[in-house]
Amino acid sequence: MSDILREIDQFYSTWKANREPEVVTLKQAGSNRQYFRLKDGKDSFILTSNPNNIPENHAFVEFTRHFTRQQLPVPEILHVSDDESMYIQSDLGDISLFNIMQQEGFSDRVFDLFKKTLSQLARLQIEGGKNFDYNNCIATKSFDKQAIYSDLLYFLYYFVRAFDLPYDKNLLLNDFDLLSSYLMQEDQSYFMHRDCQSRNIMVKDERVFFIDYQGGMQGALQYDVSAMLWQARAALPYEWRDELLRYYFTQANALLYNGLDQQNFTESYDGFVLIRMLQTLGAYGFRGLFERKPHFISSIPFALKNLRWFLDNKKFPIRLPELQKVLRLLVSDEMLTRYETVKAGPDTPLTVHIRSFSYRKGIPEDEYGNGGGYVFDCRGILNPGRIDKYKTQTGRDKEVQEFLLHKTEISSFLQHVFGLVDLTVQDYIKRGFDHLSVSFGCTGGQHRSVYSADRLADHLKEKFGVKTKVEHVEQEAKKWINETY
Repeated sequence: MSDILREIDQFYSTWKANREPEVVTLKQAGSNRQYFRLKDGKDSFILTSNPNNIPENHAFVEFTRHFTRQQLPVPEILHVSDDESMYIQSDLGDISLFNIMQQEGFSDRVFDLFKKTLSQLARLQIEGGKNFDYNNCIATKSFDKQAIYSDLLYFLYYFVRAFDLPYDKNLLLNDFDLLSSYLMQEDQSYFMHRDCQSRNIMVKDERVFFIDYQGGMQGALQYDVSAMLWQARAALPYEWRDELLRYYFTQANALLYNGLDQQNFTESYDGFVLIRMLQTLGAYGFRGLFERKPHFISSIPFALKNLRWFLDNKKFPIRLPELQKVLRLLVSDEMLTRYETVKAGPDTPLTVHIRSFSYRKGIPEDEYGNGGGYVFDCRGILNPGRIDKYKTQTGRDKEVQEFLLHKTEISSFLQHVFGLVDLTVQDYIKRGFDHLSVSFGCTGGQHRSVYSADRLADHLKEKFGVKTKVEHVEQEAKKWINETY
């Protein structure tokens, strides 16, 4: 395990000598990139560490510098390491368009922010795509037939093949070829963000900013607007999608000298909606079904519902019989039920009681009549309590959390824990049970177990909306002693 915090301090000092910023680890998304917030007095920056994919870093830096010169709404690149394994950018805050949508629902403000995003997207694609040297930036410079066909194979290998579905491989590959050829008829000369969805739109002072376009390339206009309006978890009202598509068309058309044919644009758009949905399912298959990341597994039913509505209400741009057959099998009720995440409601009786404890004092007894529950031993994780500066702290202190995240295997440990507990929580919600006990033990009940208990509570509330009650047995005992004496 590399000492990432030490590396960050060394890198930061090459930009601002004799300065040691406060480092806060940000939640990792779907990629292997690590993000950190650096706080230096009143200033705040975002650092990206991605030593295993230098070309991706180079692409993001070069795109950003180009877009900044075009005065497009993106973060500013402030400092880059010599080997391009790390870079620092301006801090746009924590609020994405997706966050606002979760808080407000489909409000007038959210609709207005989508319009702002689509207006700026047209600029990013058309103005941002001008005079950029893709050859000096990325290995795959355009979303050409090969790239489209590759996305379809990604969908086949990482999603379709995960299930025992009957299909003719040769006929399906022939449909892939036909769909790839059809989509190539569109003008591919614009910048394509490649992952333009509401999580990648930051909102600051009611302005919108684009992030995470390191996979960008040349491509057609329709791909990004498809990704934006058909994001599975966003689940925009279908009337919004139609109205916002018309708005985007007027914005893009106004920026082009020769203009666009609206009928041709709209017909091709449905084809790009289809390829984007299949690419998304491929990503969910790889990250969820193969890498077993819970967030991506829970996203599968959203994507399948999106696809089912499309199949029921839209016409395929060309005849693709074998692909249609496979897609109909994938959106069956059985498939949707298999991956549907059960959510707790206001009348759900289940409470998950989560405790941290010290093995020196023994495993706490179950107080709720079930005689057990899960007990996880955290002592296989490197103990921060052996280090003097952490001895008086707990798993709720930032310094200890950073140590656990970057010096131990606790993230991998918890991923396995979440998978086991999720199975039981989902079953208990369905069956109307009222209690589940989960305990985490470590040597002193102070660092590893405390951190693990808090993280499980966060995970269960976010995924299932279930009630949780967290008790840190050893810490509560110390608090009582201090208050009493």
